[in-house]
Amino acid sequence: MSEAAFRSLYGRLRDQALAGPDHRRGALGHLTPERVVAAANQVRDGRTVSMAAPIETEPGPDDPQPASHRMTAPVRGEVDAQGLHFARDRFAMNVHGDADSHLDALCHVMFDGELYDGVPASTVTPDGAGALTLDLVRDGIVGRGVLLDIPRLWGVPWLDPGDQVTADDLVAAEAAQEVAVGPGDLLFVRVGHRRRRQSLGAWNASQARAGLHPAAMRFLAERRVAVLGSDGNNDAAPSAVAEVAFPVHVLAVNALGLHLMDYLDFEELVPACEQLGRWHFLCVVAPLRLPAATGSPVNPIAVL
Repeated sequence: MSEAAFRSLYGRLRDQALAGPDHRRGALGHLTPERVVAAANQVRDGRTVSMAAPIETEPGPDDPQPASHRMTAPVRGEVDAQGLHFARDRFAMNVHGDADSHLDALCHVMFDGELYDGVPASTVTPDGAGALTLDLVRDGIVGRGVLLDIPRLWGVPWLDPGDQVTADDLVAAEAAQEVAVGPGDLLFVRVGHRRRRQSLGAWNASQARAGLHPAAMRFLAERRVAVLGSDGNNDAAPSAVAEVAFPVHVLAVNALGLHLMDYLDFEELVPACEQLGRWHFLCVVAPLRLPAATGSPVNPIAVL
């Protein structure tokens, strides 16, 4: 895609998003209370499945700055001592890395000096973000999740780095899985990143990974999707737009106001969906309460 075609698409999607109801909440405006109730009423088995990967604490090709976790207590002598003592620990994380499951807030993506809805990028300072922060989802995100399995559609165990998912692929996956993406849905697109990583080992995903083609964002806009998540970065690498490294992030977060979830794990959810014969579920997303943050580690739960 040329830079001119990308910018034209960006303008159309942005205009479409800002014309919607309650656009200050971004695409979450499509997720109405009535749609939350409808999603809850579709729970049949009461089975819960995590869509998050275990947090990495060892460095690797795709995670040179892994999360740090250390015990701060018990200290020497407390384990065998009489009386009450507590085990305690401390955790730190590079939220927007290429290994751990995380959610991107609407202040995460700056493009041409602006955030979503024309908010100046200068509102993000070294002390934190001042607008469109993680605080927008402080009450969580609950709605109907839909998983589209692209490797299943293609008849392969995973998509190779560089492969790109088109809007036609999304439509074909809907038909093959007998499910339809609709307004307010939380759309999850599996590219098989986690399965490939488990089978072949980690690689430098910042340079090569499967993801969505930028033009596929028209599908999400037309269906009025509320949230987008993937087991990869959502963006493919190398980028389809030579001049823009993360075109899907720009179109999703900055133009459409979509909260993104990157590097999820669907390898336990897929067999559950296959067993039950349905690819939709109640989804509960509960980011941390970090009011000025641009993102959060996240553990989305599918309730089947």
